[in-house]
Amino acid sequence: MLRLRPALPSLTLPKTVPRKSKSKPEPESSSPVLPPTAPIEIKPVDDLYGDWFLDYASYVILERAVPHINDGFKPVQRRIMHSLWEKHDGRYNKVANIVGHCMQYHPHGDASIGDAIVQIGQKDLLIDPQGNWGNVLTGDNAAAPRYIEARLSKFAIDVVFSPKVTEWAASYDGRNKEPVTLPAKFPLLLAQGVEGIAVGLSCRILPHNFIELCDASIAALRDEEVNILPDFIQGGIMDAAEYNGGLRGGRIRVRAKMEQVPKKNILRITEIPFGTTTGGLMDSIVAANEKGKIKVQKVEDNTAEFVEILVHLPSGTDPDQMMQALYAFTDCEVSISPNTVVIKDDKPHFMTVNELLKHNAKHTREILKQELEIWLGELQERWHFSSLEKIFIEKRIYRAIEEATTWEAVMAAIWKGLKPYLGQLKREVTDDDVARLTEIKIKRISKFNSFEADEKIAQLEDDIAEVQKNLKQLTRFTIKHFERLREDYGKGRERRTKIESFERVAASEVIVANETLYLNAKDGFAGIGLKREGEPLFKCSTLDDIIFFTRDGVMTVTKVSDKFFVGKNPSYIGIFKKDDQAVYSMIYRDGKMGKVLAKRFRAGGVTRDKQYVLTKGTPGSIVHYFARHETEAESDAQNLTVHLKPALYLRNLALPFPFNSMAIKGRDSMGNIITKQAVDRVVRA
Repeated sequence: MLRLRPALPSLTLPKTVPRKSKSKPEPESSSPVLPPTAPIEIKPVDDLYGDWFLDYASYVILERAVPHINDGFKPVQRRIMHSLWEKHDGRYNKVANIVGHCMQYHPHGDASIGDAIVQIGQKDLLIDPQGNWGNVLTGDNAAAPRYIEARLSKFAIDVVFSPKVTEWAASYDGRNKEPVTLPAKFPLLLAQGVEGIAVGLSCRILPHNFIELCDASIAALRDEEVNILPDFIQGGIMDAAEYNGGLRGGRIRVRAKMEQVPKKNILRITEIPFGTTTGGLMDSIVAANEKGKIKVQKVEDNTAEFVEILVHLPSGTDPDQMMQALYAFTDCEVSISPNTVVIKDDKPHFMTVNELLKHNAKHTREILKQELEIWLGELQERWHFSSLEKIFIEKRIYRAIEEATTWEAVMAAIWKGLKPYLGQLKREVTDDDVARLTEIKIKRISKFNSFEADEKIAQLEDDIAEVQKNLKQLTRFTIKHFERLREDYGKGRERRTKIESFERVAASEVIVANETLYLNAKDGFAGIGLKREGEPLFKCSTLDDIIFFTRDGVMTVTKVSDKFFVGKNPSYIGIFKKDDQAVYSMIYRDGKMGKVLAKRFRAGGVTRDKQYVLTKGTPGSIVHYFARHETEAESDAQNLTVHLKPALYLRNLALPFPFNSMAIKGRDSMGNIITKQAVDRVVRA
């Protein structure tokens, strides 16, 4: 059937109001006065541009960026496939010729059509390519359209086209007709995947495995639960725990497949994540090395038919740790966010890939039903005319028209001869049927074989019975359709992407600690850029957090930088970890003349660059003793002696103090009182 595609809204520029002339008025003329023109309608500019924007946005969504739910094609892809079908003769066609042919349907530039053809061809499903079509592994571009050739694949011919059930619409210029959607009998959208950016809307549907789609379609037709996951030509390792059915907000993480070369300090990458290329992957490794996040000697790319990237490591490097660092800092691991949106009923719809698969399975069943009904009608028509022809020749009805001199007499003679046998037919005979009998050639009548005619009619009856059986058992017939596709085209399409669960690599744990933190205790500054004026403390990385305690009992956590203030002669500086369970011991004086207190605590959760006061906050407070211990047992083992300043009537100037007598509390606790006397120093016993 042919239907007219709704025309795009025309954009009419607003009429401008002529300015009033400042020149002198013209003298009155004796010519007749013209009637006044119609009043000019003036609209606000905001309203005009608002309508134009909505028209443009609707056009981009419906006609360019988002695929249709039924056949899974964007308009340019559908027009390319239709052009390939029209040019199909079993031989290859120059892609440039296909582009030119497609331009009579697609009102855009040849470059966009050529790029779309290459993208379809690289997915190795619908187009049989010949020539240099580029490489999805290395990112190499295809040759120019005039140098490469293409034709429809056997799979595409099998499942994409069926002109008798296709709904047609006029092309953009009205000179041709093009399919509204192609009658695809397979979930092509899920097999190929698609990406598109519209106005305020993006689409990203990931490719899935061919064999698994066949099995899932069969399960959907049996009303069983389905759960399909992506599969990529590039392979790799995928964690799809948060895939969320491909809905917006879900994500998957894909890693490169990596292994250590035996007896060598080399890592070999044999599969890369989806959306990356070997060149881009190598660039990300080199960039991470230049930033000091990883350390590698060199990177080699030996990719040809299969991926092989060799990462040479410096001597003494732990390959397992470096592998984790590559996942953390390079494109060896990527996060992909899907967004399954399709055009349904001329509107964008968001749905899961499982819902999309179920719709495609039912849509395939409906198309097969239409094809069977059309085929049944054609078989019945062939049976009808074959039976009518047999009666016409065997009963020698053709002899009755030998003496007829007019067309009316011919028709009447045939009708008279057929009348006794009309009950043998399955439908009424029409004048068209009778007229068709007159077109039978004498040569065919003379060579008529009754036995062969009976065999032909019997075969048609068997075929009709088979089609009727398939229509009654339509779901079973559709299941056999998917089983046949899996058997005929599934070889070599086994899953390439391995499904695993893996934890996200913490960058701070695997980054190479190739920086040194320096302390200028006199001026109260620390940083990795104080090599000339500071003393080295420890090795760190640019991603580390630093915790430090000042002499007046203030704790701060800050990011490693070239220079930051820590106070003069800080009590402690070290690397801070979020899950730090270290125990801190502190003895401090409250104010200038206050009591001396002791506390044990853990740092707990912190906000970067916020100052946490560990004392009572009295001005003049000072820390007499500070220590950090990795475990509680180490903290319990410390025994201190608190030496007091001499004072009148004060006999015992040394007080033993075991820290294990104190409970470990939060950092906000004030601590326990040791003495009210002035303390001279605190030393280990």
